[in-house]
Order: sequence, then C-alpha cells, then structure tokens
Amino acid sequence: MKAVFLKKFGAPEQAFEIRDAAIPTCAPDQVLIKVEAFGLNFADVLARTGMYPETPDRPCIIGYEVVGRVEAQGDKVTGDFVGTRVVALTRFGGYAEYAVTDYRAIGSFSGQYPAEKALAVATQFTTAYVCFHESMNLYRGDRVLIHAAAGGVGIALCQMALNAGCEIFATAGSEKKLEFLRNMGVHHTINYRENDYFKEINSLLKGQRIDATFNSLAGKSIKKDLRLLGAGGKLVLFGAASRVGGGKGIFSGLKLLFQTGFYTPLAFIMRSKSLIGINILKLGDYKPELIAKCLKAVIAQAEDGKLDPVVQKTYKIGDLNTAHLALEKRGTIGKTVVFW
Repeated sequence: MKAVFLKKFGAPEQAFEIRDAAIPTCAPDQVLIKVEAFGLNFADVLARTGMYPETPDRPCIIGYEVVGRVEAQGDKVTGDFVGTRVVALTRFGGYAEYAVTDYRAIGSFSGQYPAEKALAVATQFTTAYVCFHESMNLYRGDRVLIHAAAGGVGIALCQMALNAGCEIFATAGSEKKLEFLRNMGVHHTINYRENDYFKEINSLLKGQRIDATFNSLAGKSIKKDLRLLGAGGKLVLFGAASRVGGGKGIFSGLKLLFQTGFYTPLAFIMRSKSLIGINILKLGDYKPELIAKCLKAVIAQAEDGKLDPVVQKTYKIGDLNTAHLALEKRGTIGKTVVFW
C-alpha cells in the first residue's frame, strides 16, 4: 500500500514522504479499513511541527480519522463489519491506503453519506460532543464562549450550543470567518486578531458572566477565560493551538506554562469554577465505549439534520502539503479532507 510518512519535523514538503508500506494486520479487537479519504485536524499540524507529545517515533504515519470499507476484522470483534462502509477514528495511521482501528471507534451512515462530511463528523464533532454533552450540562439561556469557532470543532460546538438555546460569544481571526458564524446564527462574534476578546466580551456582558468556555488555544487565553467565568462556570480545554509558531523544546513549553498561569485546587473551590481537560486519544484508550457512544450520537444527529458538518475543501493526495499549510495558517473554515 501507499502511505504518507512523517519522516522529520518541519514544513510539509520537508516532513512528509509517500512510501510503500506493508498493509497492517488486525489485532483481535480491530478492523482493517481500505481508506477512501482521511481528514486533517489541527493536531496533525502540531504532530508535524514536533509539538504533539503523543506522536509516534519517526518515521511514522499520523492521522486520526478515515472513511472507507472494512476488509477484515479480528476474532474478538463483536458483529460482522466486513464490507461495511464506515467512518473511523484512528490512533494515528490514517494517512495511508489501509488503516486499522478498534472496532468500537467506527460508525456507519445510512445511504451514501458524503465521505468529506462523514470525516467532519468523526474526530471534530465527536470531540465537540464530549466537551459539550459529556463534560457538563448546559441549558437554554446559558452563555458560552467558543474559541476558534470557525474551525471544525468550533463549528460543531456552535451548532450544539444553538440547538441547546445558549447565547454564544465566538472568536475567530478574520472577517470572512465572523460573517460565516453570524450567518449560522451566532450571537456575538469577535476578531481576536484585531481586538482584545476579553475586553469586548466583558463589555457585552454588562456585569454578567460566562457559564462555559471551550478553549483549544491554551496560553494567555486561559487566564482571560477564567476571569470571564461566573460561579459554577466551567472551562473546557481541548487543545493548545497557541503553541504553533512558538518554537519547540523545553523553553517553548515553559513559555506556554507561564502564559497559562499556575492554579491550585483551593482557588477553584473558593471561586466555584472548574477546569476540564479533554484528550480524545486518552479517552479512547481508557474508555473506548464512551467514544463509541459519542460517535454514534453525532452520526445520528448529522443524519437527522440537527448537526450539519461544514467542509472547507477537499484535496487529492498530491496536494497534501497545500492542505496542511492552509490549516496551519488558520485560513480554513470547517473540515479539510484528503482523498487518495
């Protein structure tokens, strides 16, 4: 089979190389998928630039989601999936013509659901579902802050918040993205590149507070978000996009740590606030049944029209480098997909 290997950290043209590789074999609880297409996530950019600690030793195949048809399965898999077209979350290995994954990390759509939309549902909408529905209870009228709201996870969070009747404060980095969010029905949009989102939201709140914030940035935004939260408020942290462009190594990590700040459990108790960390890879390792439940839920809601995955653009495998750069430069809205 053909596979894209991450051979070194750096720019896409230096980091990636398409090579021949052996087709992986199924472990007892895995399925083998002939891959039609795979999705890109911002974690891929972090992996390529050496800022994602979970990345396997190089050379390796990265990638967190694929769509394709099951060709084989292990002897401990419950059910018969061979021949079924599925969307799957993968623990790396997605940038290849064949991929293996835990059978509990796959889902199927009825009919010919578009591959690119199915991939948007996979990692990004599942991540959003864990953050929004499994980490807290939000109700009509609650105020939520969503960072990077025009990205894949951000769009999913906005749709879930709108469905729940929440008032949304959303940040993005261009007028094009803000217009897209307003057209979705988002109530308040802030260009974080041109304005201090803390001051803007504080002014809009008129003395009120935020009930939940969904943060994929880390760094200085953590301090600001905690100040915006009211009593009982929750900050869900599921990424560290602010690391990109900040360099690698211990000094970059220390810089991010100091920007984020230092907090004690007692401080959270006294202010009645919560900080929740979400890592889908870790959850998949420890609670695969939770990932299966959330993936099934977002597929059902996508088929019912309650959730509508947004696809930025599809690329062919020869244009993978271009796709990666677009994602890294934060020029995308919604999902980026690569077809073999």
